[in-house]
Amino acid sequence: MAREYRVGIIGGGPAGCFCAYHLQQDCDVTIFEMSSPLKTLLVTGGGRCNLAHAEYDFRELTKFYPRGEKFLYSVFSKFATADTLEFFRSIGVETYTQEDNRIFPTSNSAADVREKFLASLKATIKQEKALRVNQLDDTLEVVTDEASYRFDAIVVAVGGHASYNIAKYLGHNIIAPKPALVGLKTDKLFPSGVVLKNVKTQIGKKVLQDDLLFTHNGISGPLAFKISSLNARENFPYSVTLDITGEIDLQKMFNANPHKTLKNLIGELVPKSFAAAICPSEEIKCSQVNSKTRDLVTKNLRELELKILSHSGAGEVVTCGGVDLKEINSKTMESKLVPNLYFCGEVLDIDGFCGGFNLQNCWSTAYIAAQAILDWHHNNV
Repeated sequence: MAREYRVGIIGGGPAGCFCAYHLQQDCDVTIFEMSSPLKTLLVTGGGRCNLAHAEYDFRELTKFYPRGEKFLYSVFSKFATADTLEFFRSIGVETYTQEDNRIFPTSNSAADVREKFLASLKATIKQEKALRVNQLDDTLEVVTDEASYRFDAIVVAVGGHASYNIAKYLGHNIIAPKPALVGLKTDKLFPSGVVLKNVKTQIGKKVLQDDLLFTHNGISGPLAFKISSLNARENFPYSVTLDITGEIDLQKMFNANPHKTLKNLIGELVPKSFAAAICPSEEIKCSQVNSKTRDLVTKNLRELELKILSHSGAGEVVTCGGVDLKEINSKTMESKLVPNLYFCGEVLDIDGFCGGFNLQNCWSTAYIAAQAILDWHHNNV
């Protein structure tokens, strides 16, 4: 009788546990996790667990990843949104899709998802810190803070905030991690708490449109997170230009409302406190607005320029950076440097926007790694 194939998984987060699930029927799987397995799942989606995004064309899905778009093309062609939902249905997690295409469990509970996910796992979980991986003659060895263990294959699935020392020790290049999906400090400040809907901007060739929140020291919310993500490797300060209202003809509006004050009229387009911040302080009526004031207000609505000074430190949920994708086979997730060593999840230099994309990276890359390990095992028994 053939010996059971032994697989060690470093990291018990979404990627590590997903990989373990798909290996456990055919392999002897051990997960090394210092904390509680799937603990990081509890904070996703504001505690509701944004499992995926309702984009079912894998080609379109890749476009939501500032880092990793080309790499994920092959990955998502084999495992993407529909496959994710089928997995969660199989373990008893039903889902629904919001108007913004974010997919959540019907329970709206990350804790419920975690409980069902853990109940489906049969892997051994060791609460030990993995320190390094050694290459031996015919196996790989995980050295922890308590002992050492030999495996036929090892999957590194530590999250984006964890140490990259294991990958470095084995010769992998690490793209320096930087904050992404984070609030930004700006030179101009507006009333805190104001939300502007469907604001548009352009970063390079990408046109972005989403909601923007003004904070006490800058901007936050979905659009700010996208800006911070696409500009994660830009040096501060840099500038962004915001189109708040889209095409408007203020003079035509003035002519139709001559007795209204300028601030009240603009307050019909944007929140009143923001209107007050971009209009002259005096209570001038629309019939009294000169061309200079009209052009200034139009510019503030259509081409509001903000200088981004730094990260605000609020809102970060992922980092850009990690194991260099050039050193990973996108068809198997295997290291090109070390045979039988695999990587999946946020340890890789892959990151997406808010909306379930970073979890989808975990699910898909973990599945590809598991299938590659199973294929190798079955072909070499």
